[in-house]
Amino acid sequence: MNFWHNIQTPNFSLAPMEDVTDTSFREVVLQSAASGKVNLLFSEFTSVEGMCHPIGHEKVKHRLQINESEKKLLKEKNVKLIAQIWGKDPEKYYKTAQYIANETDFDGIDINMGCPVKNVVKNGCCSALIAQPDLAQEIILATKEATNLPLSVKTRIGFKEVVTESWVSHLLQTPIDALTIHGRIQKQMSEGMADWNEIAKAVQLRNELAPHIKLIGNGDVESYQEGLDKCETYGVDGVMIGRGIFKNPWFFHPEKEEIEMEEKLDLMLEHTRLFDKTWGNSKNFAILRRFFKIYTNEFRGASSLRNDLMNTRNAEEVYEAVKQFTLNNEQLSVNT
Repeated sequence: MNFWHNIQTPNFSLAPMEDVTDTSFREVVLQSAASGKVNLLFSEFTSVEGMCHPIGHEKVKHRLQINESEKKLLKEKNVKLIAQIWGKDPEKYYKTAQYIANETDFDGIDINMGCPVKNVVKNGCCSALIAQPDLAQEIILATKEATNLPLSVKTRIGFKEVVTESWVSHLLQTPIDALTIHGRIQKQMSEGMADWNEIAKAVQLRNELAPHIKLIGNGDVESYQEGLDKCETYGVDGVMIGRGIFKNPWFFHPEKEEIEMEEKLDLMLEHTRLFDKTWGNSKNFAILRRFFKIYTNEFRGASSLRNDLMNTRNAEEVYEAVKQFTLNNEQLSVNT
């Protein structure tokens, strides 16, 4: 069954993000989400060129790792997991899609036609495909032919300029099940505000040309309620959350307005434990440090703890830093 056909509306998804949405962080998000508040999770960006290279394959396939504990939570919470892939060779998309379908437990495939990073774009990949509509179509057709997995595309409203009407119309004529639109052009990167009026224009085009395709909006959604409001105002079927998760790891638990220090630190320790258990020394520990700021804020001594955590080199040092911080806090409470 194609989950896009009966997914709830409005739906919420966590965006694919480089060095962010690995299996350990996805599990943390699942743990902290309320039932029914998150519907879709995406993998990190996975290169089809790397997946099809005899040496590169072993270096890239970790991006498609799904821990057993994550699988259990996905099933319990009825959340679908989608592998996002990128590149520019249709044949390699075909082979990578077959690998995902046959060798992994992902529920769907998403094609990255939106990443604006210059080194990627320079090679004709991701958002550069907006300026190559014929190649983009070839890639979609090759991926679709490879498997029966549901297929979606994530893109932007333009490359150097806004071309929502021509670009989205082109994509809506391909055999995709869902389309996520980020309301910026490639040239903006993450600057300025996302243009949700252009996303609304994409919705209108969808309604006219391909009403069966789900249309997801993306860009500057900072709270769950704002996501609901965007769905109502602009007519999208759902919203995708990217940077918003860094401001609040409990984004998908909107009833939790006040989060105590102990709960923040417990979730950070759980994330550290999962990261260490999953990757050990095979991934650079510095990747984990970028997350510490999302757990250490708005409590007494947060900045001091954050500074200590930014100097940690392994999980044991994180556990020790939190232990010392907690002991010091308890001593301060006794003295005051």
